[in-house]
Amino acid sequence: MTVHTTIDSPLGELLLVGERSTTATGGTALVSLSVPGQKGGAVVQDGWSEDAGAFTEIVSQLRSYFDGELTRFDIQCVEGGTEFQRRVWQALESIPYGTTVSYGDIARQIGAPRTAVRSVGTAIGRNPLLVVRPCHRVIGASGALTGYAGGLARKERLLVHEGALQTV
Repeated sequence: MTVHTTIDSPLGELLLVGERSTTATGGTALVSLSVPGQKGGAVVQDGWSEDAGAFTEIVSQLRSYFDGELTRFDIQCVEGGTEFQRRVWQALESIPYGTTVSYGDIARQIGAPRTAVRSVGTAIGRNPLLVVRPCHRVIGASGALTGYAGGLARKERLLVHEGALQTV
């Protein structure tokens, strides 16, 4: 059964979508975490149930992250995507809190050729789990903030929050 809720955050409203799970702490595995206006973000569908209580553990971890107390999430997620996307997303999960890497670094990490940097960027852009799967930690080779489905202002805010970027 698909459940959803929204919460307020320093990034604005977050839409959480999950599936009931007997193995997930709190009973819900996260399917999507998105923001309004996000390119490719989730949209509530007919048949989904609004259930804030289903997300108690997930919301607790998100609050701890935004309060600066949590640097790594322990949330069961529903895996989707293609095999290539899953390899890229797994690489994202290995980026330490407070650090950044380039799209080329991710391509090298997954054993993709240098010419695959655009494909890596596309896979990162399709990450359905903003914040939890830290695609915001991937920047351009020049150090420039590039591409973020939730918008560059949110990417900058997350990197400043983690200490990976200084405010200007």
